[in-house]
Amino acid sequence: MEILAIVMLAVFAGAYLVLAGADIGVGMLLPVLGRSQQERRVVIAAIAPFFLGNEVWLVSTAGIVAGAFPGLEHHLLEGLFPLFAVLLLGWVVRDMGLWLRGRVDAAAWRRVCDGAIVAGSWALALAWASVLGSVLAGGEGLNAGSVAGLPLAALFAAHGVALARWRLTGAPAARADRFPAPYPLTGAALATVMLVAGTRLPWSDAAAAGSGLAVTAVTTAVVLPVLVAAQALVWWTFRGRVDSPSYL
Repeated sequence: MEILAIVMLAVFAGAYLVLAGADIGVGMLLPVLGRSQQERRVVIAAIAPFFLGNEVWLVSTAGIVAGAFPGLEHHLLEGLFPLFAVLLLGWVVRDMGLWLRGRVDAAAWRRVCDGAIVAGSWALALAWASVLGSVLAGGEGLNAGSVAGLPLAALFAAHGVALARWRLTGAPAARADRFPAPYPLTGAALATVMLVAGTRLPWSDAAAAGSGLAVTAVTTAVVLPVLVAAQALVWWTFRGRVDSPSYL
């Protein structure tokens, strides 16, 4: 059951980084891709159908860690709490910017929300890069990898460019095309970094005792096909290019 739980954790964490990593990257580059208020609305529309569904993978990942590997939860949170605090703050700030941008019809309000989207996206990318760098460097807590891993944030930006090239039209798409980044390649790079970091974690001492490990592993294995089907439906429905604003 421990192997199944590790596989499920890798699948859910990898899915989050590959899927949500793209909309994080788009948020990082919002001022570059969209020069005017109208263009930024269209850029945001490119990720609007996806970002909430992508975050489900992160919530599920946290559930797997808590249920199957409580020792790992303690290991990561105790040593890297400042990074996870930045990550959580960036997540909240970015989503607030996305949800609130269209609530008030005022240029100043939209600029504030755009700033929240960009700042929150950069916070997420840098926090994840630092977490991955810390784990890759080994040891416990903040270490040299916490800083050395920061350039990994460029992978999120590249992944965002790849999504923008696929989803956008007109001038925003032309700006994204200046930076050729194939979506499968950038997604595979993020997943590979995550998998390599996973080999550095203390799995043998982290697994839950009793039935917690088995229940979590089996439950996530059963739920996985449903999440994949729902995600595939969303991506198929919104597979076309975006040329007008959305509800956000």
